[in-house]
Amino acid sequence: MNVLRTPEDRFTELPGFPYQPHYVDDLNGYESLRVHYVDEGPKDADDTFLCLHGEPTWAYLYRHMIPVFADAGARVVCPDWLGFGRSDKPVDDDSYTFHFHRRMMLALIERLDLQNITLVVQDWGGLLGLTLPMEMPERFSRLIVMNTAIAVGKSPGEGFLAWKAYVAANPDLDISGLMKRAVPGLSDAEAKAYGAPFPDISYKAGVRRFPDMVMVEPGMEGIEESKQAIDFWKNSWQGKSFMAIGEQDPVLGVGTMQWLRGVIHGCPEPLILKHAGHFAQESGEEIARAALASFAS
Repeated sequence: MNVLRTPEDRFTELPGFPYQPHYVDDLNGYESLRVHYVDEGPKDADDTFLCLHGEPTWAYLYRHMIPVFADAGARVVCPDWLGFGRSDKPVDDDSYTFHFHRRMMLALIERLDLQNITLVVQDWGGLLGLTLPMEMPERFSRLIVMNTAIAVGKSPGEGFLAWKAYVAANPDLDISGLMKRAVPGLSDAEAKAYGAPFPDISYKAGVRRFPDMVMVEPGMEGIEESKQAIDFWKNSWQGKSFMAIGEQDPVLGVGTMQWLRGVIHGCPEPLILKHAGHFAQESGEEIARAALASFAS
């Protein structure tokens, strides 16, 4: 497998993100690939927050939430999917599949022996992440879910199809520019941090592939796991849940999230962030504090 590794000097200026990188390169089935994760707080904490990013971001997306969870005494683990952030980046687009990513995250959870997990997801962090607890339910106790879905072979609408077409037409996607447009008030330095993992087009196979991987047609890889996940969240999940919605999201906004709320057993009324969009974690401090308060009640 032809793999690229983003030079460390690309990560020297990351506003609001002082966290030291951690790496594993011995995951079962991924021994040739290095996976990065942030790991803050005590390793023996009672609670572990596992924060999964989506397209086209990386662990930097959780910079507003990490300190809130860590200050509460928890362990906070924020991995980068392969192809993103500080994790290795296979060059061949065909390397990226639903099972490639899902099996990697299951292997990482086992490798780090994460317990009493609060799963924190958004975008592809949810499309993949919401299928994980059914494989190891004894490890998961709570859920924080933001602007995502469970895909079972149906199109989410014209907005997503337009995004998919845009990425296909722009294989060298300007990630910093995209984030600047998507998040009002994002500084130039923060936007640059989002683009830091991708020095040029050769590093962006994962970015190109994620939109194409969304299960919008019958028979696509991941649909069966997603159907099983819906059954799990409806009929087996007994943990506490918290939902936050960036209302300005044109694809995974209130309508989609209210459907998802109906799937998750016991999920309370969501926190709706009227001025937030798809990247709800940019309002992450508010979300994290509200989630902790909800769990404590």
